[in-house]
Amino acid sequence: MPVPEYQSFMLPILLTLENGEALRWQDLRGPCMREFELTEEDAAEQLDSGGSRLDNRIHWATTYLAQARLLERPRRGYVHITDRGREVLAKRPDRVDNRLLSRFPEFQEFRGRTRGPRAERDETDGADPETTPAEAISLAVQENTEALASELLRRVHKQEPEFLERLVLRLLTAMGYGGRENAAEHLGRAHDGGIDGVIRQDALGLDLVYVQAKRYALDKSVGRPDMQAFVGALHGVGADRGVFMTTGRFSAEARDYVARIPSRIVLIDGPRLARLMIEYNVGAQEERAFVLKRIDEDFFE
Repeated sequence: MPVPEYQSFMLPILLTLENGEALRWQDLRGPCMREFELTEEDAAEQLDSGGSRLDNRIHWATTYLAQARLLERPRRGYVHITDRGREVLAKRPDRVDNRLLSRFPEFQEFRGRTRGPRAERDETDGADPETTPAEAISLAVQENTEALASELLRRVHKQEPEFLERLVLRLLTAMGYGGRENAAEHLGRAHDGGIDGVIRQDALGLDLVYVQAKRYALDKSVGRPDMQAFVGALHGVGADRGVFMTTGRFSAEARDYVARIPSRIVLIDGPRLARLMIEYNVGAQEERAFVLKRIDEDFFE
């Protein structure tokens, strides 16, 4: 039989994980195959773009469940059920799908970022008749990027503060700052004076960019006092420019303060940090590329 659409896998996946054991997502193949009586031949079906159709749909089912916080990823390649996931199962639903997941604010926010006003339309596995193939591909890429960004930010937040400090320096180097080996130096320590790192833009170190990194809760705002402390730290080393990155957000007061002072401070919050990591392949990597072709009108002239 054909491999079911990805939403059909959500309930079997939750039931498989109900006992609380963390499993690799590949270990979900067997239970899903048994649930839908799929043969090895069925499971071997490939997407036109390459890769297993079954694995692709299990992957997206787990991704959506994680966005709704019914699942979480405790370590690389593993998933396990959350308390929210158990609460959903306790109600013994006949089906778990995007409509059910939309009850949760985290999933609503995720779908709102990827589809805007269209997020509220009824979800199906078929193509939207109002969407062109090019638009469908663009939408799929955007949705994948948003899911990846959310997961990246959660992974970074789970690490020790020093991980974020070093990550920021690596990201800025990947973006072209410094441009030389050993141009970035990690300074973070117990009494670092509010400076976590520095990037030397030139060989003599005449052009310096100082960095502060704060691992905050994803919904916590960095306020004006933190900005004032960073500016004070910059003045302490005779600098007037810096980059402040956080896994959280910046309050309106913090942004207003930075906009009014002569020092040049760049603020990068959690969502922007995750997008930059994806853009510059820091903590993310390219999986596959798609080529969309059109008629060469010149050929027929």
